[in-house]
Amino acid sequence: MHEAWLYDGASAVRHRVTLEAAGPALGIRGAPDPELCLGRDELVHVESRADAELYGRRSVPGWRLGVPRPVPDEIAALLPARQVYGRWIDRIGLGKALAAGAVASAAILFLGHKAPALLAPLVPYSWEQSFGDALVGDLGGKFCAGTGGQAALDAMVAKLTPDPARYKVRVVNVPIVNAVALPGGNIVIFRELLAEADGPDEVAGVLGHEIAHIDNRDVTRAMIREYGFGLLLASVGGTTGGNVDMLASASYSREAESKADEDSIAALRRANVSPRPTAGFFARLARHEKGLDGWDGALGYVSSHPLSEGRRRRFEESAEAGRVYAPSLTEEQWAALADICHNDSNR
Repeated sequence: MHEAWLYDGASAVRHRVTLEAAGPALGIRGAPDPELCLGRDELVHVESRADAELYGRRSVPGWRLGVPRPVPDEIAALLPARQVYGRWIDRIGLGKALAAGAVASAAILFLGHKAPALLAPLVPYSWEQSFGDALVGDLGGKFCAGTGGQAALDAMVAKLTPDPARYKVRVVNVPIVNAVALPGGNIVIFRELLAEADGPDEVAGVLGHEIAHIDNRDVTRAMIREYGFGLLLASVGGTTGGNVDMLASASYSREAESKADEDSIAALRRANVSPRPTAGFFARLARHEKGLDGWDGALGYVSSHPLSEGRRRRFEESAEAGRVYAPSLTEEQWAALADICHNDSNR
C-alpha cells in the first residue's frame, strides 16, 4: 500500500488515502469513498511536482489525487503516463512530434510562397478592374492632359501590344521617376520619368515592362503576397484610399522582373523599336542611384525596380546588329508626350 492524498472536488478537505492494486484498477482506500476503484482511462496526469505526481479524474472537475514520489512500480502501472510536453506529443513521442512539426512548418512555408501564384489565376478579372479603377480614381485630380500627350501615349501602347484596348495608361503630375502597373490593366507613369527620359524609346522599354507585369498577373500575385485577399475584397466594397502608394512600393520576385524584361524586349522587337535606349536609361538611373552625378531626383523607379548591370546588358545585347529600327513615336508625338503635364491648360 502507498500513502497518498485526495481532494474529492466537492470540498476543500484534503483526505489521506492509501493506494493499492484492485485487479486492473487502482484501489483508493480512505475517505470519502472507501471502496473507490478507478481504471487508468478514468484518470489523467495533471502535473509533476517536486514531491508528488498529480492526477485528475475525467468525470469529476476539481478531483485531485496526489501520489508522493517515488511512485512504486505496482502503483505506477495502474496510473496513466505522465504528461511531459502535452497530450498529443506524449502520445506520439517527442521525436515524431518534432518530425511532424518540421513537416507542418515546411508545408506552411511552401504554401506561403506558392499561394500567390496558385491563387492569382483564380481572381476574377472583374475584381481587378474594379480595384484598379478605384485606385486610379484616387489619382484623378493629378492626371496630365496636355495637348496631344495622351494620343501620343496611346500610340506608343498600340505599338507595344496587339490588344491596346486592354490597357489604360495615364501620366500623373507627381514628381518622382517611376511607373507602376495597377490591377485591371491600369498603368501610371509619373511625371519625372518623362522628364528624365531622353527620348520615346526609353519610355517604351519601361512601358513594355509594366505591360508585361499585367499580362503575367504579377500585380495580382504581389497584392496577394504582400497584402492578402483583404485588399482585393476591400476593392469590392469600394475602400481603397491610400493603396496606390502601397502598390507602387510592392516588389516583384526576381523571376517576375526577369520575365517582364524578357517580354518587354520581345514587345520592342515586334514594334521594331531599338532596346538600346532602354539600356541607356537604366545605366543613367543607376548612376543617379549611386550619386555619381549629383542628381537628387526622386528615384522611385530604382526602389521598386532594382537596376542591375545584368538588366542593362540584357537590353543592350538584345539589339540586333544591322537591323534598322524605327522610333516608337515621331518627334511631334514625343514632344507632346514629354510636355503632357507642362502643357496642360487645366493647371
